[in-house]
Amino acid sequence: MPLSQFHPLQRHPRTGEPYIQLPAPFDRIIITPPRREDVPHIVAIMNEHAVKRWLDGLAFPYLECHGEDWVAQTKEKSDAVLHELRVADAEAPQGPRSLAPVSGCPVSCLRGTNEDGTDVYLGAIEFTRCIFPDVRDRAEQERLTSRNESRRTGDPEIVWCIGYYLTVPLHGQGIMSCALRTLMEVWAIPRMCARQVRAETIIGNSGSIRVLEKLGFWVADTVWVQKVTSAGELIDGFHVLWWQMMDGGEGGVWKP
Repeated sequence: MPLSQFHPLQRHPRTGEPYIQLPAPFDRIIITPPRREDVPHIVAIMNEHAVKRWLDGLAFPYLECHGEDWVAQTKEKSDAVLHELRVADAEAPQGPRSLAPVSGCPVSCLRGTNEDGTDVYLGAIEFTRCIFPDVRDRAEQERLTSRNESRRTGDPEIVWCIGYYLTVPLHGQGIMSCALRTLMEVWAIPRMCARQVRAETIIGNSGSIRVLEKLGFWVADTVWVQKVTSAGELIDGFHVLWWQMMDGGEGGVWKP
């Protein structure tokens, strides 16, 4: 029997949303698209000092209108990917077929599930096409960004960037490492054809670096530029971390 183009997404029995479940011991955590009712929880987490001190470029204080904008934009991207999957499913309803590449990841919001079927918002993970913030020459940055944006869906030369956050009480438990690894292995690599992924972390954010190094990312560069972030924190710059799949490697083969 051919695989559905929605593989390996499951359907939430209560909301009908697509979701990806984390493996044990975190199998009570699922990743779904955003919901409008997430906004108060997003605002609360983003304004926690242990979260916002490592963020730059967002508005602070982070208000409900900012959370609403993020949910709307992220839901629109999720819906676009789900539409791609429906089209691919309709084009080959019978017979053997490969899974079509898609333009992004349709799930982004981590939720802890309860026995009564309800769940609690825990954080988020986003995959976006890289805009190369470490490149100081504006013309070169624009050239690299334009080239990256122009690449077709499924092009292994696309450079992806990841961003993520988690509610403070769950920091240091391995949840984010597990969630990132799961999305990389079951979606980003096989469905987005991701072969190059970057992340930027503010200097001093050792926790985030540990999360990424567990997945095979390495610090490729450090940009020393003292500044005050949008959250009002004085920083010395940021690290650029890279992950690349080895030439001819299978999915989940990490380059040290």
